Amino acid sequence: MPTSTFLLCLPELYQMALALVLFAVILANPNQRANLSWLPAAAAVNIVLAACALPLKGLLFYDAYQIDGLSQFFKLAIAAGFFITTLNAVRQPTLETDKRTDYFFLLSVSALGLMLLASTVELVSIYIALEASSYSLYAIIALRGKDRRAAEAGIKYIMFGAAATAISLYGFSYILATQHTSYISELAAKSWSFAEAPGAAIGLMLFLAGFFYKLALFPFHFWCPDVYQGSSNETAAYVATLPKLGAVVVLVRMAALLKPGLEITTLIAVFGALSMTYGNFAALAQKDLKRILGYSSVAHAGYVTLGLVSGTAQGLAASAFYIVVYLVMNLACFWVVCRLSGNGENLQLEDLGGLFKRQPFLAFVLAVSAFSLVGLPPTAGFMGKLFLITSAWNHGYNWLVIVAAVNTAISIYYYLNMVRHAYTKESPEYPIAAKPGAASAVWGGVLAAAVLFLGVLPSPVFQWALTAGKQLLP
Repeated sequence: MPTSTFLLCLPELYQMALALVLFAVILANPNQRANLSWLPAAAAVNIVLAACALPLKGLLFYDAYQIDGLSQFFKLAIAAGFFITTLNAVRQPTLETDKRTDYFFLLSVSALGLMLLASTVELVSIYIALEASSYSLYAIIALRGKDRRAAEAGIKYIMFGAAATAISLYGFSYILATQHTSYISELAAKSWSFAEAPGAAIGLMLFLAGFFYKLALFPFHFWCPDVYQGSSNETAAYVATLPKLGAVVVLVRMAALLKPGLEITTLIAVFGALSMTYGNFAALAQKDLKRILGYSSVAHAGYVTLGLVSGTAQGLAASAFYIVVYLVMNLACFWVVCRLSGNGENLQLEDLGGLFKRQPFLAFVLAVSAFSLVGLPPTAGFMGKLFLITSAWNHGYNWLVIVAAVNTAISIYYYLNMVRHAYTKESPEYPIAAKPGAASAVWGGVLAAAVLFLGVLPSPVFQWALTAGKQLLP
């Protein structure tokens, strides 16, 4: 491989090397009892490499693999998310010792697939990268001791995932048959109107179904709360965050093909409105924290569509910025869940009672993440929703902006209900976990600080996303 190509692909090559090292550890330790305390530090190295690779640009592999501002932006976010995930999952109480190395190997392969997905600009390559990022998850979701709910979650994720990817592949055949190309750069010059190219319009909508599934957008959301509830807390933290980055980067690239008013664009807007409304109303009735966060994911998938349907660089940038913000604030929330659940059990709302007295710092991290998920200032969630709403206003979908505003008001109840339990309710009779160690508190504080920093000073990250968005539009 030429040196220039090596440098362009540095983050994904390092991620591949990390996966190969873990694979070698599996082969060298048949009993799977290797010490993996080094893994978070090794994952952190890729954050530095991805940051150094931000300015790089280029086209590789017959122009099917593009290194640009958007891909590098998402690779940095994936590297950071993978680091937090490994840090969080190192002390996973429900994971059997003999499966621990396998678990992290599969996680690293999934993250590698997501990095590849960030740069692929050809539909067959996109499909292959999507599958590479998904297959690992089919295996690790069921790894939760001997819990039957984990087996159920794994089966549901496989069944729905297989159906969604099959629909995507079927849609690709329509696109190729009608538009005679699979390169996004060439597809941008084609018509996607149902009146002019009905087969292409149907094919594109079917192709996008696989990514709507990853994003948990209505009506492809049914797996989400059940998988979150059934999988281990640490696995749910990964499934709830990083795969959505991969889905959004492809949706942003494909949304650049569409204009406001097209049938596909309007259908995405309708899905977005239904996703917000269904997700928020369903979350109101939940008591299990992970089911609450599952339906929250469905609602937030709807918010992302505000930027996708705007037809502007600002809208694409707002969607990219918001999904990165969602990564940070959701990881912060799951960080608290994992720290409180000492034996890996699912937490109920009542288990948050008296958290402010028992573990005040975790209560603070929970409050910051909940306020951000609502969209209250001065958190990152507020700025993310502000960018989305302003980008979609006066671009033909004002009704969707109104739906988003109403749903934000609805979501206040169940997010702040978590904070209310933590700060005003009495402690449960049997506290769930001991106080976290200093390192755990530090990383929880880093996540909370990141949520606040992106709310107070969002400009550097948003401007980078905006520059990437402008490069996508003709």
